[in-house]
Amino acid sequence: MSREEIIHAYRHLYRGLLHAVQFATKGRFVARDQLRQAFRDKNATFDREAVKRTIWFVQAAARDRGLEHKILKNLLKTHSVRHRPVPWRIRAREATIQKKPHQAAADKVTANAFKHYDMTVAMLNKSMGLCLR
Repeated sequence: MSREEIIHAYRHLYRGLLHAVQFATKGRFVARDQLRQAFRDKNATFDREAVKRTIWFVQAAARDRGLEHKILKNLLKTHSVRHRPVPWRIRAREATIQKKPHQAAADKVTANAFKHYDMTVAMLNKSMGLCLR
């Protein structure tokens, strides 16, 4: 696991993701930010086989609009919705107003949905030997 090998993996994944999202602005930036975050993680380990399979998966997503393309598209959409920046006016208003009980329940439902989503992605990674986020 040399530094050069890690750089090549990053570049192959990034190039494949750009082709898979067809250079769409939003998808391109979400994919780039997610890839950067994954490669900058201090606790991450480099699994050569998982990266190779993920590159194949991304290339298949770029090749045609099959199942791989739909999975990748939904992963990127979910990530962009989950990490959408909240404008400062809304944050300031929410800080002064107390949450109502139904809003707290909605937050719990959202948290539970994302928990199940994360578990599903983890099972997909484990079963296919991928490293998707």
